[in-house]
Amino acid sequence: MRILISGAGIAGTALAYWLTRHGCSVTVVERAPTLRKTGGHAVDLFRPAMEISEKMGVLPRIEERAIGTHRMTLCPQGARRPVRVDLSKIFGAASDRHVEIMRDDLSEICYDATRDDVEYLFDDSITVISPDAQVRFENAPPRRFDLVVGADGLHSNVRRLVFGDESRFGSFVGAYLGVLTLPNASGLDGELLIHVGVGRTAGMYGARHLGEARVLFLFRSERELDCHHRDVPRQKELLREAFGGLHADVDRWLAELDRTPAFYFDSITQLHMDTWSRGRVTLVGDAGYCPGPAVGGSTTLAVVGAYVLAGELARAGGDHERAFAAYERAMAESVRRSREVGLSAAKTLIPASRRGVRALAQGSRLISALPPSAGRALLRLTTKSARLYNSMAVGDYPPTAAAAADRTGRAGPRASG
Repeated sequence: MRILISGAGIAGTALAYWLTRHGCSVTVVERAPTLRKTGGHAVDLFRPAMEISEKMGVLPRIEERAIGTHRMTLCPQGARRPVRVDLSKIFGAASDRHVEIMRDDLSEICYDATRDDVEYLFDDSITVISPDAQVRFENAPPRRFDLVVGADGLHSNVRRLVFGDESRFGSFVGAYLGVLTLPNASGLDGELLIHVGVGRTAGMYGARHLGEARVLFLFRSERELDCHHRDVPRQKELLREAFGGLHADVDRWLAELDRTPAFYFDSITQLHMDTWSRGRVTLVGDAGYCPGPAVGGSTTLAVVGAYVLAGELARAGGDHERAFAAYERAMAESVRRSREVGLSAAKTLIPASRRGVRALAQGSRLISALPPSAGRALLRLTTKSARLYNSMAVGDYPPTAAAAADRTGRAGPRASG
């Protein structure tokens, strides 16, 4: 089968890996001229995604680039003393297998695992998809594929072309996310510094091997703001308005906005679609079922979704109607529960009242003060995200003998762009 994937992010490259493993001929089209280095934040891989990464043979590289955040200093606005938390206690209790890695690093690792078997078309995008999967591009000549997959994120171009405008499916959670990159002048290594006020949270973290630090901004908004997702000057203005005066540390971070080499900003929006498939087109990851950036386990969901979609296509012998239906059935419950977890996480991470700020600080103190056994018991009750993503059941989709033989005999690099 000839399959076109739109998007060379984590979902797209992971899907490309598994499709080629099952004997498909894969092309990935990416709007950016190279792999994106947008200053994205750290993402979590929970047990199912770790196991899939191990099957891909990329787990050692992932573990080498793990952030390893193990300490947190929480500074509630107006409090006299910060709260210091042992994050290793939280992560250890939340998941028996977990790693935190920069989004850009994970995309690069998955790309490297596929570049010899997959055709990459950078600096291009899809303009038309016909019902028979005839595709027109901005730059490349038209081509026909058997299937098209949108793995192009929350603002998916494929979803817009096939299913309609994003406004039909997006549900604004009531918050915004910003991320900027700046020099690690404080020498943070495995440490997270957070300032929390009513309706706004800002945190800085770093690791020695990164050579830089990331600042994460989260703030509440009762309504969607007048700001296009590509209007960077307006986005930076909104961050200054939302976070000015929270703390001197935060003011220093804001001062780096015009010097940062990489910047990201978006609404925290969930997608609610009755189906992710139409004809010869389907969606994977945030393009189809985003639970909300920074508040849901969207990366684990994307890695699992890519693995399941490729596996169901192989199991169905290329019958896409049967495969797409099985893929959606397999993912439906996890997607539904991920939305609930995302809403809960947003409320906790961005307190809406002074009482909420105090509750966040007191909860952190309690976890730090409890002995390890009691702390684990409390955390297992409260870490909904980890419980959900660790409990995702993933089937086994071994490649057929014909697919394995085809993969062995396939020619060398076909990457371009």
